[in-house]
Amino acid sequence: MLYRRNPQLNENGELIHLLSIEGLPKATLTHILDTAANFVSVSSREVKKVPLLRGKSVFNLFFENSTRTRTTFEIAATRLSADVINLDIARSSAAKGESLLDTIANLSAMAADLFVVRHSESGAPYLIARHVAPHVHVINAGDGRHAHPTQGLLDMYTIRHYKKDFSNLTVAIVGDVLHSRVARSDIHALTTLGCAEVRVVGPKTLVPSDMAAMGVRVCNTLEDGIKDADVIITLRLQNERMSGALLPSSQEYFKSFGLTNEKLQLAKPDAIVMHPGPINRGVEIDSAVVDGAQSVILPQVTFGIAVRMAVMSIVAGNEA
Repeated sequence: MLYRRNPQLNENGELIHLLSIEGLPKATLTHILDTAANFVSVSSREVKKVPLLRGKSVFNLFFENSTRTRTTFEIAATRLSADVINLDIARSSAAKGESLLDTIANLSAMAADLFVVRHSESGAPYLIARHVAPHVHVINAGDGRHAHPTQGLLDMYTIRHYKKDFSNLTVAIVGDVLHSRVARSDIHALTTLGCAEVRVVGPKTLVPSDMAAMGVRVCNTLEDGIKDADVIITLRLQNERMSGALLPSSQEYFKSFGLTNEKLQLAKPDAIVMHPGPINRGVEIDSAVVDGAQSVILPQVTFGIAVRMAVMSIVAGNEA
């Protein structure tokens, strides 16, 4: 049965949880992107609501800080007409030592239908998904270094919006790949969707050793990595996840790997520049590029609402 092989899918191969892009078939990813396209127009309506999750309760459980992800999930659930509950972790029983599963059990007793979970421990959303009732769904909003599937999907939506087709694209992912759950989700999505070439670009200390096995090309200079690229995804230095000195300094990093308008000339003339946020201007990317004509960083955020609407409407519409 598919469910036994992939806990995200029911026995009919339908999505009931979104825990990771890894292992999901191309048809599932395409279905999410196509569904999101139908929701983009909701943002421009006078009444920005559809009734698909009316009567459902969505609990946002963010055990790590977040601005874009938490806010866009809240907006997405509200636009689907769900009841949205944002748990203040710092003031919850979890801060008093309550276990994660006990927290979930108590919230499930309050008639939760869907949990959106961000957690510092890799695998936490999987643990929750194994212990909820069949009618309750779990969406991973980022777990440790492991995965950030909705960010990966909104990145794919953005790329498809501007480039239409993946089959002839060269995509460069630049920066702190070692600590980036976004990079892993993007790589799984790009390879599944048939991207022609995926490159990871960064100093050797910030590129994991298993990248080549994931079907990507490893580049240790920015010039090599972004030459003739169609899409450049820049990543921030995740100093909060680093142990030890992996870089001489942020200034030295910017000299070698910071994306400037001058360096951007190495990519294709119509290349787009993306960033999952938060942005550290002058570290991984220059302000002139962030605010420049090739940047699609703010449209990424806008598309994120539609993508998260799509994911929630799909998982909540499928039964285990």
